[in-house]
Amino acid sequence: MAQLSPAETAHYQREGWVIPEFRLPPSRVATMVQALETLLRDNPGVRPEKLVSAHVAGDNGEGVRGVSDFLDLARDPEIVELVSDVIGDDVILWGCHVFCKPAGEGYETPWHQDGHYWPIRPLATCTAWVALEESTVENGCLRVIPRSHEGERLHEHLHEDRTDLTLNQRMADGTFDEAQAVDLELQPGQMSLHDVYMIHGAAANTSGKRRTGVALRYMPSTSVFERNLRPVDGKTGVAVNFANRPLWLVRGVDRSGRNDFEVGHRRV
Repeated sequence: MAQLSPAETAHYQREGWVIPEFRLPPSRVATMVQALETLLRDNPGVRPEKLVSAHVAGDNGEGVRGVSDFLDLARDPEIVELVSDVIGDDVILWGCHVFCKPAGEGYETPWHQDGHYWPIRPLATCTAWVALEESTVENGCLRVIPRSHEGERLHEHLHEDRTDLTLNQRMADGTFDEAQAVDLELQPGQMSLHDVYMIHGAAANTSGKRRTGVALRYMPSTSVFERNLRPVDGKTGVAVNFANRPLWLVRGVDRSGRNDFEVGHRRV
């Protein structure tokens, strides 16, 4: 079973991110690339950077037709094990966003903090960003500001009314020093983990190589997915429906006793 080493766990806690030694085998990556092609084919009217809730098969109620292979990936015991090393033994899967940046025209993801967008209280989430294709500086890899999660503080975000961004909320100028940014370059099957308060973003893809990552979202079950909250009130540039978003308890028990694992799940 995959597991973060003590050094990797310490790095995550100190820096707010880590690239584990563990990586998916080539056969699993190939399966997921096939699932990606299905996802893209089934959603011709959706920008490929905005494939939200891709793990909810069929019409997911958020403007995307999802593919079940992404749910299988999100529930993978080894990925869940890695996540549990940093958020605890009781883990809830609450989201999956596929960010596919086409060659030559992939949208920029502005600098932001994930916690600004999400209805989770207390705010706590680990994102596993799984590379399905090579992710480099050249094609717009994820960039992070080390230790920006310290103090668990959400900084001001400004709205940008643009159509060439993955998200329409950007960190206010002067909030952080971009010179401190670290580029998280990944090969297919590698992944990074990052904290909900981590400042991060990604440049536009102007290269000749497509770049695709799957952001798997997990929270500790001591937190609650508050369905009545609407952070940013629909101004993110990505269609979401938190009121009907399904949750999966992928490890342990619901410590809060308040999370609903029935909403959004189809009955056959």
